[in-house]
Amino acid sequence: MSGISGAQGRKAIDFSTQQRASLKLGLVKAEWNSQITDELTAGAQRVWLEHGFKSDQLVEMNVPGSFELPLGARWLIEHHQVDAVVALGCLIKGETPHFEYISQAVSTGLMQVGLSTGVPVAFGVLTVLNEAQARDRIGGSQGHKGEEATETVLRMLAQKYPRTTNIVSAS
Repeated sequence: MSGISGAQGRKAIDFSTQQRASLKLGLVKAEWNSQITDELTAGAQRVWLEHGFKSDQLVEMNVPGSFELPLGARWLIEHHQVDAVVALGCLIKGETPHFEYISQAVSTGLMQVGLSTGVPVAFGVLTVLNEAQARDRIGGSQGHKGEEATETVLRMLAQKYPRTTNIVSAS
């Protein structure tokens, strides 16, 4: 087993050499609010690479908006045989109930994709009141939600493949 520790107090997730070489991660990103979703994607990519995976093990797909994330996640699983998906989007509340409808549909849709396929799907979708709150969640005072979502799917993969992975404390 080879362990590679994540950054800033994250738990290292230890995969066997064979597992590390064979896992593929799907990243599905909403193009709407791209100034935020581009940074969510960069954070997700960073964590993947910090854990010793290669960039050619990432399959990326852009969709028009967050509402399309569940279908994009499904397509990554069905057509690219990814082992996990990180869905990245940013919903900023406006003056109408549209925000609530889309937020609920996206979260339910992503959960259904994970449950129906057995493939871990992480919710890296920001649901915020304004752009300042979104920026706080891409490396500001509230952490980096793209990084956290990728950590989540790595931990879920460690649970899915218990004979070949372990979660160990980072030093």
